[in-house]
Amino acid sequence: RLLMAAIFIPCLLLIARRGGIYYLVLIDLILLVGLYEFYGMMRAKGLSPYRAVGILSGIAIPWYIFFQQGIYANFLLSLIFIGIMTMELFRREKGLAVYHISVTLFGVFYVAWLGSHLVLLRELPHLAGLDYSAGFGFVVMSFALTWCYDTGAYTVGRMIGRHKLCPSISPGKTVEGAVGGVIFSIAGIMIVRALLTPFLSVIEACLLAVGSSIIGQIGDLVESMLKRDVRIKDSSGTIPGHGGVLDRFDSLLFTAPMIYYSLKYFILD
Repeated sequence: RLLMAAIFIPCLLLIARRGGIYYLVLIDLILLVGLYEFYGMMRAKGLSPYRAVGILSGIAIPWYIFFQQGIYANFLLSLIFIGIMTMELFRREKGLAVYHISVTLFGVFYVAWLGSHLVLLRELPHLAGLDYSAGFGFVVMSFALTWCYDTGAYTVGRMIGRHKLCPSISPGKTVEGAVGGVIFSIAGIMIVRALLTPFLSVIEACLLAVGSSIIGQIGDLVESMLKRDVRIKDSSGTIPGHGGVLDRFDSLLFTAPMIYYSLKYFILD
């Protein structure tokens, strides 16, 4: 687990600092694996999504918004939506059309659309009129907030956790752990603020930390709910010691959009 973190984190920092096409490819690879895991989970549930179409559509989204800066992303999403419904008309085995269409689109939106906000964050300086290097700080902030919360929640929960947070979905999570995660997130964003994002006020930094803690925990619970429904422990064994990509990035899929829209519409506006 520590070895994989020691390999991945420096690579992430180096590529995120460079940005551009290199960072885009990294995020797309992560989303590719995440989509493969998601559709594998749905097949384990007995459903039949259009896996190839869903994966190709999903990995196209970050490229599209990278070059169009999100302006025409709604066109691509509309095309994907109509295309998948049209394909269902030609399926030989009729029945369960709603499930096939819905599960395929669910993967595109859940994994690819939410995950593509990591690309939007890196490219946000172009839209905000900032130096391109500022996007590196935005990306680091997203990962730091998410992982600080996860670390704090796990550590505090293991040490003093007594009251269950959501036992019907994730019995291991506790209220004490959640509070610890928020404290770790605040500490994490203060470090990032001092090093990379000094334009943030203390209040803005704290609000981002608390908001990302809440929305990130929801993302974690959503993935736990899906795994419980499918009756598996991990989405895959892609990352030794960490499970699958979805296991490691489930909170980040929710945190990245929250940070992106907070920065774009409220802090950098």
